[in-house]
Amino acid sequence: MESYEHRVQFELSRWKHRIHENAGIIRVAAKKLQIKLQSYMPRRVQEVMTSTIKNMMTLFMSGSVLFSGDVVSDVLTLHERDALLENKLNQYKKISAAEGAGTGAGGLLLGMADFPLLLGIKIRFLDDAAKIYGFSPKSEQERLFMLYIFQLAFSSDQHRKKVYEIIENWEKFSSNHPKVNWEALQQEYRDHIDFAKLLQLVPVIGAPVGAYVNYQLLEQLGETAKNAYRLRYMKQIKNI
Repeated sequence: MESYEHRVQFELSRWKHRIHENAGIIRVAAKKLQIKLQSYMPRRVQEVMTSTIKNMMTLFMSGSVLFSGDVVSDVLTLHERDALLENKLNQYKKISAAEGAGTGAGGLLLGMADFPLLLGIKIRFLDDAAKIYGFSPKSEQERLFMLYIFQLAFSSDQHRKKVYEIIENWEKFSSNHPKVNWEALQQEYRDHIDFAKLLQLVPVIGAPVGAYVNYQLLEQLGETAKNAYRLRYMKQIKNI
């Protein structure tokens, strides 16, 4: 195994440790505060968020939302694929930050519009990430894998541990023809970002908060996607 793969193996072990470590006092307190503040979010906003997640993800899994572009060549090394992903991720972070700033400056109505727009950006990024690592989103199984990446990035600590086990043992899990737990996906995603989206609706601070939050959410998704595909790559090497 080359030196870069050794480094990746080390980074993957640290990533796994972060996912499985118990929540500290500060994180527990922050979660309680978030739950309290969620009660102040307008009901209409909550309804938009819930329906948007369900509709967009259902369309994605059905194959109705597929994007152009080919899967990256098999001749590329893992190092080259990681570099491609970083370049692509930087583009998406800038797009999401600009979108968040624009909608955050527009009050409640535009703040609500940010949610489906940002979700669309995330889906598009996952589509590109899959192709970079040599997996075709045209496959329903690969689209399902992308949904688990999404859940791993935006879920509670306990749910992330469960999702990680699925991703780590993907070949075995996917052979059993699993179904998407839409209720869990929607609830976990909403609970994860409700507080951030609430702040984006506040006048004056909405624009800078929207830009910062969207940038960080794409950063979070990017790291998760990269490591999830790295994990599959390393397992393939071991089976060769």
